[in-house]
Amino acid sequence: MIDIKNISKKFNTAEGTVEALKNVSISIPEGDIFGIIGMSGAGKSTLVRCINMLERPDAGSIEIDGVNLCELSESKLRSVRRDITMIFQGFNLLMQRNCLKNVCFPLELAGKSKSEAKKRALELLDTVGLGDKAKAYPAQLSGGQQQRVAIARALATNPKVLLCDEATSALDPTTTNSILELIRSINEKLGITVIIITHQMSVVESICKHVAILDNGEVAEQGEVTEVFSHPKSLAARKLVFPEGSTDSLIVGGSGERFVRVIFNGAGATGSPLIARMAVEKGIEANIAYASTKSIGGKAYGSMLLGISGDDADVNTAVEYLTQTPDVLAEEVTVHV
Repeated sequence: MIDIKNISKKFNTAEGTVEALKNVSISIPEGDIFGIIGMSGAGKSTLVRCINMLERPDAGSIEIDGVNLCELSESKLRSVRRDITMIFQGFNLLMQRNCLKNVCFPLELAGKSKSEAKKRALELLDTVGLGDKAKAYPAQLSGGQQQRVAIARALATNPKVLLCDEATSALDPTTTNSILELIRSINEKLGITVIIITHQMSVVESICKHVAILDNGEVAEQGEVTEVFSHPKSLAARKLVFPEGSTDSLIVGGSGERFVRVIFNGAGATGSPLIARMAVEKGIEANIAYASTKSIGGKAYGSMLLGISGDDADVNTAVEYLTQTPDVLAEEVTVHV
């Protein structure tokens, strides 16, 4: 269990004092894949650097398995950091070392013999699917392959926690999916707690079990991914879940239409047949004002904004009909935020 309690962090800049984190509290279950998401400047990178104590918080505590890292000396922290490893957007590989020696590096720092380090590093390269690239240098690899080497290196010391700081932001969608599947597999096989720092909703949706949304240095909302993304309560969460909601232009006053938001949270049916069936079975036609849905594993995720011309009875019938489908939520909205 990772308990982040009332963490605050300020920085002094030429423009004045910046409050990067304000009384942040998050609980991360052991063995979880936990997402921390927010827009640029929300405080994500500062928080992840506080978790491994590269930045010491000004106030609050960070406990891992009951040990408060904020109370440890630098020498004891160096030992603890072997249990908290990190992968980055830029991979941070040593360009003058081949893949094998990159993975050996933390093992050598931990005092392992060269033979022990080599054996372990080869095993880890096999784990990440790069057993044949041991002698290759980072410059000879694709971005996805470099990140796999970085993951192997991060696993070298048998960590309890893996921090992923925008680890897929520099990768294309296909490579991103393969890296996320690798992280999921490692989590399942090794039981490592994974913390994903990202600004990408798709990353959190595809891999995380729980999520905390940071906004201006504060936790705006946290909980299970399905619950937070299905029923976002905070303005920051709604802006992330419904990016089309950043403008009111989709709802035109005086148009005579009522608006219903439909959320697909793993529904077995795609959006279009459901709306078409409603027209046929209930005689209610809907204008799709906005749609952002995708199919993952044959299931639909995303949201729609429907315009319905009708009275209260028509809108209520539409909402009732739509929500009868498993993993579909619907609600009338009057202010689209």
